[in-house]
Formats: sequence, structure tokens, C-alpha cells
Amino acid sequence: MMAKRLHPGLRFYQARAWSVHLYTSLGLLVGLLALEAVFAGQAQRAIMWLGLATLIDATDGTLARRFRVTHWAPQFDGRTLDDIVDYLNYAFIPVIFAYRFELVPPTVVPVLGLVLIAAAYGFCRTTAKTSDGYFTGFPNFWNVMVFYLYLLRLSPWTNVAILLVFVALVFVPIRYISASTRPLRRLTLGVMSAFWIALIAMFMTMNNVDMRLVLGSLVAAVYYFGVSLYLHFTQKQRVSSQ
Repeated sequence: MMAKRLHPGLRFYQARAWSVHLYTSLGLLVGLLALEAVFAGQAQRAIMWLGLATLIDATDGTLARRFRVTHWAPQFDGRTLDDIVDYLNYAFIPVIFAYRFELVPPTVVPVLGLVLIAAAYGFCRTTAKTSDGYFTGFPNFWNVMVFYLYLLRLSPWTNVAILLVFVALVFVPIRYISASTRPLRRLTLGVMSAFWIALIAMFMTMNNVDMRLVLGSLVAAVYYFGVSLYLHFTQKQRVSSQ
């Protein structure tokens, strides 16, 4: 019995869906290039590749929804692929970066292992991203964190303390905002856009960065945590009062 041939139009939609998965998987290639740069001692080049990986991650979800990949490629789990790529680029390579550039003392390298464990927990929890657009627990922004630790040139023991605080925050079920969180979304997107512009400026000058720019950009972090805590506790109070 001959297999039923697909209409050329249907093949196009299937090929387009698979092209989105291919686009996501490019994050693995970019991650490999970032890792090579880390081993070569090229911090700026490593950050460049990690930044490109973030760009891919920020855009592949939009493409997946627009091209309905779950409908046209139902036999493939794009979410699992995305999590694998993200764990590599948001957690594993940043930890190797921290190790290679001695952001923590050699005697407490296991602290970096705790970061990897916390990151894996964050990716595997079923409530990692809620239906209304919040992250549960501190999100896996370890790539941004090690970038700041590299720029700030704090003492290695101070870096250890900072990392341990954020490892603990992964396990605290506070809801953190994302780009898809509806309350204050327009303001959040504006702050995030300004933040990414600042990150690009810091990257371009990271070998001689203006510390005023670095410290000023942390206003975005204050906004992020402040709004996240405000929305978390006000919504929790609203639910409890019903």
C-alpha cells in the first residue's frame, strides 16, 4: 500500500516548523563557540556569543507560536530542546566562565556546582513559568550575573556570597515578572529595552568600562525585583482576601 503523499503546501508548513527547531538548535552551536572563547581566555568574545544565544532564545518562541510548530511538527518536543539549549547557555557556560576567570576562590569551586544544581531545579519545576507570565523562583539569569560580577571586580568571596543568595532565591517560590507579564507590561518592556541597550554599551567597552554606566544600569535590577515583589505580595493578598 503506497504511503499517502502530502500536498506541497502542507510540506511547506512542516518544513517551516522544523526550521524553527533548527533555529533553536543553533543555540548549541553558539554555546560551543562561547565555551571555546572561555577556554581561550577571551571574555569579551564569550559574552558576545552568550548574548547571541540570548537573542535566539528571545525570538524562537515567537516564531514557534506564529508558525504553529506543535501542530506541524507534533512528534518533536521543542520545549525540551529549548530547555537543553537554555541550560547550557544560561547556566553551564556562565559557571565555566566564572571558574575560568576566577570569579570565585579556587577553594570553593563547589559553590559553582550549587549554581548548576539550582539552575537544573529551576528548569525542571513544573511551575517554572506560570500561565499568566511569571517565573517561579529566581530565573536562570546566571549569564547576566557573571557578566556583572566580571565587570564589578568584587572580591571573590563577595561573589561567593552573592551567588549563594541567588541560589537560595531559586528555591523561594516568589513570582518574578517576565516580558509577558500583563501588569505594568508597557513600563517593564521600556525598562528592559533600556537595560539591554546598557548591556550592549557595557559589552562594547567591557575592557575599560565606565563604572557609572554599570552601577546606573543596576536601576533596572532594582525595578525588576521591586515590581516582582510588589505584584507577588499584592496578588497573594488579593487571593487570600477572596
